Amino acid sequence: MKKLLPLAGLVLLGACVKFGSEPPPSLLSLDSAASVPVGKTQSSASAKTITIKVPEVSQELSVQRVPVQATDTSIAYIKNAQWVEPPARLFARLLADTISAKTNRVVVGTAQSLVNPGATLSGELRSFGVDAATQEAVVTYDAALVRKDSQTVEKRRFEARVPVSAIEAGPAGRAINEAANQVAAEVAAWVGS
Repeated sequence: MKKLLPLAGLVLLGACVKFGSEPPPSLLSLDSAASVPVGKTQSSASAKTITIKVPEVSQELSVQRVPVQATDTSIAYIKNAQWVEPPARLFARLLADTISAKTNRVVVGTAQSLVNPGATLSGELRSFGVDAATQEAVVTYDAALVRKDSQTVEKRRFEARVPVSAIEAGPAGRAINEAANQVAAEVAAWVGS
């Protein structure tokens, strides 16, 4: 009986200790409004290339939670709202899909860029969440473009705002997706063909 007592204590303690938080019922992702058709072949022999780097982010966006600008100086996160992966990676993939579809450029990965880097698009994802004061999803991207064979850096800020019906996972995710697609389309037009 004395040997079972410590074991019982461990079992009770195990019921109280929790590692990590409960996952939300579902995870949010981005869906590209523009994509290359399945089966279409793209070649750097006949099209320009571009390397898209994952944007830099501040600490509030380095997590998979969805931030809400509660006041000018405070950030909160939407309950049960979490991205499937960090927002910067999701947004880089959305940019790649949109630029490839709208400009006919071949988007190359880091390893492929050693052979043919083409233009390089980098930048900072400044906002990727909800503004509580205006009830809008806000996506702000400060882009930096170096065109092929150029030493000049072109910079431009892109922003889209989309109304959010409620500051909850579903409505916020849909509005951020729409805003991100608007920004990606504007970036694609700027990058050009």
